[in-house]
Amino acid sequence: MAKERRRAVLELLQRPGNARCADCGAPDPDWASYTLGVFICLSCSGIHRNIPQVSKVKSVRLDAWEEAQVEFMASHGNDVARDTYESKVPPFYYRPTFSDCQLLREQWIRAKYERQEFTHPDKQEPYSAGYREGFLWKRGRDNGQFLSRKFVLTEREGSLKYFNRNDAKEPKAVMKIEHLNATFQPAKIGHPHGLQVTYLKDNSTRNIFVYHEDGKEIVDWFNALRAARFHYLQVAFPGASDADLVPKLSRNYLKEGYMEKTGPKQTEGFRKRWFTMDDRRLMYFKDPLVRAGPGWGQRGPSQGDVSSPTTLRRVAGPRLLPMGCGDEEQEGGLDLGGPDSQDPPHRPQDAFARGEVFIGSRESGYTVLDGLPPSTQGHHWPHGITIVTPERRFLLACETETEQRAWVEAFRKVVDRPMLPQEYAGKCRWGLGREPQPPMWL
Repeated sequence: MAKERRRAVLELLQRPGNARCADCGAPDPDWASYTLGVFICLSCSGIHRNIPQVSKVKSVRLDAWEEAQVEFMASHGNDVARDTYESKVPPFYYRPTFSDCQLLREQWIRAKYERQEFTHPDKQEPYSAGYREGFLWKRGRDNGQFLSRKFVLTEREGSLKYFNRNDAKEPKAVMKIEHLNATFQPAKIGHPHGLQVTYLKDNSTRNIFVYHEDGKEIVDWFNALRAARFHYLQVAFPGASDADLVPKLSRNYLKEGYMEKTGPKQTEGFRKRWFTMDDRRLMYFKDPLVRAGPGWGQRGPSQGDVSSPTTLRRVAGPRLLPMGCGDEEQEGGLDLGGPDSQDPPHRPQDAFARGEVFIGSRESGYTVLDGLPPSTQGHHWPHGITIVTPERRFLLACETETEQRAWVEAFRKVVDRPMLPQEYAGKCRWGLGREPQPPMWL
């Protein structure tokens, strides 16, 4: 009898909608919430276990099933649950996949089932009101320091601002929604709630790194930024559909990692640099190895007796300072160690790129080639890549063939994609890939 019930549950996986995890879309889910009636993957089942008042889970293949539980699963399933718990998801709200970080998946699951934000739109106010202010921990100039900073997001002004003192009348930085991107980077920032915000200042790309101890808070900030971007794009492109706009609200980097590069004359020696491929912009950072303070490797800023940005005290690891300290802070700046540093290497966190180049489409004269010109000298890594642009060639080298293939694949995906009108405008505005105004590759 028990085997028959288990077989009946397995057969339910063949129904439309049940072949993928109800929460992250991972294929072949082998767990189920028998109180919600959904089939989920192993990773999401762990999150469901943390909300036992809402969801109780069982293995589809290993656990014993009661007849009533099987009947409940049969009368529900992923499609029914989606119609119920996702009926009013705002178009700008980020729906995580199995490749996203734990935080995004956890808050998505909690928002759906525990807080029921997508069945009661009044609960969406924290990220849909068009205005948000609060305190976030922001990484400052001094290595290992996170500083409590007030942030203000206003759709009316089309900007995100932060202030470096409680009584400051003028913001330390103003980031225009038009050019802003946000992506979760927990490993890079060293905190499970770490968010990297990228924006343009003086025609160059800048980064700031922030987090909040409360997972819901930082995800609400993330979705509030996406909402502001969504409403800006609706005005900028009045004829565009939601499906056209949503992919432009925020983006993850296509690829990051180390490569060697040479200078514009291609006679200089190759140097190891950290590269980031952000849509059509390839950026590099000069000295990305952070010399972290004592204890950083053993204990990050998320640990210790900390609860909110206004009450943090000193803990082992990076120093955490209250609002108003560190008046000399420079936005996003870091004390960076070079590649020969004796300190242990840590996460790449430059505040701004040393150089960047725009990578257009094949129709516009851009090509990516395996290898380097035969006369090339000075590279230590053997696996070369040549990026051909209408203005010049960029020579790069990878340490392994696997890395080379991954970078070439990322570059070719961009080159093979036709350019949009706004991308042509972006190239002209930034002057990317052209020298010397401004010199974008040094």
